[in-house]
Amino acid sequence: MTNDTPTHDPTFDTASWLAQEQARARLDESIRPKNKAALFEPLAQVGITTVLVEFDGYGDSGQIEDISAHAGPDIAVDLPECNVEIARVEYGSLEIVRKTYTVREAIERLAYDFLEDTHGGWENNEGAYGDFLFDVAERTITLNYNERIETSEYTQHVF
Repeated sequence: MTNDTPTHDPTFDTASWLAQEQARARLDESIRPKNKAALFEPLAQVGITTVLVEFDGYGDSGQIEDISAHAGPDIAVDLPECNVEIARVEYGSLEIVRKTYTVREAIERLAYDFLEDTHGGWENNEGAYGDFLFDVAERTITLNYNERIETSEYTQHVF
């Protein structure tokens, strides 16, 4: 029996798709400084020095597990109760969309966007886990990423 169904879409233009993804990545990069400034400013105003965002994904599901804010190395504090505007480039579009989020929502949104940009599918199969460290003084966001890998070892003996 033969299968006459094509294994790929002959109308799909790979070069065009790649050019659009590269343009989207450039737009993402261009809005990042303003998004970071919008988020870091209210954190700095209340004396927050770091924010730790922990995530975990497995079996096609993933989520942010915890967000904790600190003033100094050991003093846990609450996130400020204010809103910030975050710009995003939606998938499949080259349009910048601005939306107002609470500080907590903005942190989550940026974390999910960074995960998707750097490790798309981080929640699939064995998944991944890690954290983001938002360093308010340095105005940096560091992703510490651990990918779970299932291995198998095969041997055969013929006697």
